[in-house]
Formats: sequence, C-alpha cells, structure tokens
Amino acid sequence: MQHEILKAHPLLDENGHLIETGYARSLILNYERSAIKANKLRIKEWDYYLIYNKDFGVALTVDDNSYMALDSISLLDFRKPWEHTNSPMKIMTLGKRNFPSSSSTGDVKGEGKGYSIEFLHEKDERILRFSMEDFMDHKPIQGEIRLLKNDDDSMVIVTPYKESKVHFYYNQKINCMPAYGKVSFDGKDYVFDKEDSFGVLDWGRGVWTYKNTWYWGSASGTVEGKRFGFNIGYGFGDTSAASENMLFYDGRAHKLSQVTFNIPVKDGKDDFLSPWTFTSDDGRFEMDFLPILDRAANTDFIILGSNQHQVFGRFTGKAVLDDGTVIRIKDFLGFAEKVANKW
Repeated sequence: MQHEILKAHPLLDENGHLIETGYARSLILNYERSAIKANKLRIKEWDYYLIYNKDFGVALTVDDNSYMALDSISLLDFRKPWEHTNSPMKIMTLGKRNFPSSSSTGDVKGEGKGYSIEFLHEKDERILRFSMEDFMDHKPIQGEIRLLKNDDDSMVIVTPYKESKVHFYYNQKINCMPAYGKVSFDGKDYVFDKEDSFGVLDWGRGVWTYKNTWYWGSASGTVEGKRFGFNIGYGFGDTSAASENMLFYDGRAHKLSQVTFNIPVKDGKDDFLSPWTFTSDDGRFEMDFLPILDRAANTDFIILGSNQHQVFGRFTGKAVLDDGTVIRIKDFLGFAEKVANKW
C-alpha cells in the first residue's frame, strides 16, 4: 500500500498523535515542536546537506537531539579516495537551537569554539556557509555553497512507530538541487559548478525509539540532459502506509514500492566495500553498486552509540518511471548507508 497525503493539515492532533501517515510530494503537513506530547528528551531535529560532483563533495549537519547536539563537516574526495569528518558535540540543547518548522523558511545555525555552520534562505537560493579553525591536523576549512530553489517534487514521509503513538518521524528529502560555490582546505579549492554539482537535503523532525537501524540511499545527477535522482530506504518504524522510495526525473516524483539493499557479507559481517546489489518488489529499481569510499564512524558510550557506514559509489542499472519509461544509468555517483543507533 502507498497512501499519498494530499491535503494540508497539522501533523499532530491534540494528543500528540499523527493525524495521517503516508507519503507526500511536498512538506504539506504542519510540524510544531510544541505539539509533541512525548518526553522532551526524545525529540530529534536535524538538517543534513550533501553537495557533490563526480570528483568531490562536502556534507554538513546541524542537529538538536535534545539531550545532545551534533554539528558536522565532512570533506570527501572520490578520486583518491579520501574523507575526513569533524563533529563537535554539545550537551543538553533541549530545543534551544530553535529549528524552523519548515524546510523552506527559517535559518539554522550550529556554532561552538572555533567553528560555525549556517543554513540560510534567500529568495531563490539556500546558502550553506561554514568554517572550522581546526578541521584536521590544525588546518582550517571554510566554504560557501549555494543551492538553487525550484518547484521540484520531493520525498516526504510520515512514519509512525508501533511502540508508541507519540513517537513519529517526519522527513523530507530534496534531491537534484543545482549547487555552486567553493570549499577551501589545506591550500586547495574545491569548486562546485551548478552544471555538474548537486545537493540533497535530509530534513528530519520527530520522536524516535531508543534502538533502531536504518538503510538510506540517494543519488543526484543528469541523464541525457535531464536532472535525475532517487531516494531509497527502510528499516525503522511502521512503513505499512508508504515507503520512502522515490525517483526524481526533470523535477517530478515517481513513487516506488519496496527496495532491498543487498549488502555482501564476509566472515559473518557486512562487507561494505565489496559490490552491492539493489532489488525491488515491483521490478522498477534494479541496480549494481560499486563502492569507492566508506565514511564510517563507530561511537559507543554504553547506553548511547552509533555505528555508521555511509558508502559512496557508482550505481549501474535501470529505474522505471510511473509511465513505464526506463531510465538506464551507468557509473552514476551516489551513496548507500546502514546506520545502527542507540539514542
């Protein structure tokens, strides 16, 4: 079943329960943090941007998990391959960062000793501005990237949890945003041109259960001169009303059913840098995936922990639009990840 939400209304009722679950093509439901009835320490809000081209990329996160907050800058070079991530943390932010209730208005800022990350809005652009004095080996990083706004469809999903009616995840993914700007690090400039560089936004608001695992994949680029991308994923919550699997072609969304990540296993463990495959129950998303870089992080504070593998690589295969048009891609750069959290 794939239930599409078509009418605007509040996300939560007076009891803090989701009014409607399913997917939408825009951020149609109204999120208000004040309407949440769950323990305030369980509320999680974040904005994550990834901007990349065929050679390099940068990932930026600002979040507020109530009992802690994470600000993160990652620089990625797919040619070497190489990556470095620096993620300062803060304790007991408790919503004081005042995240906006929409992805289209309001600004987000994360800052601390020696660093600043800002996500700003202008009329036709999103501005990502950041700097960190000691990003790596006492060397600073700084950059400004602009993403062009448009009226494209996006992937929006409202996911409940069977464990509790006051737990939920409200999520938007915006793919294929043309990007331009520059990042400077270690005497090098990484220049993004809007002809071949694209950004994706992962906008999340919700109340999560303590222990969960998610799978997420995304890619943005062009196919025969048309912008093309996809969002795939699963692994947490009750997705009986809808999956988050969606294709984007020339600004319009095409809904998929279920997609499975087939991660190879070696000696009883996930072998993230060996070739993967992706299969779908409706035959509309069939891909091979050749990894080139694993942005891995494993933190364990006994009661809190996160084991993350964001694997960048190249997709080759087919995707089928709603009207039956087959889009074939070869060596199409994107990522797929598996993240297990205790949070």
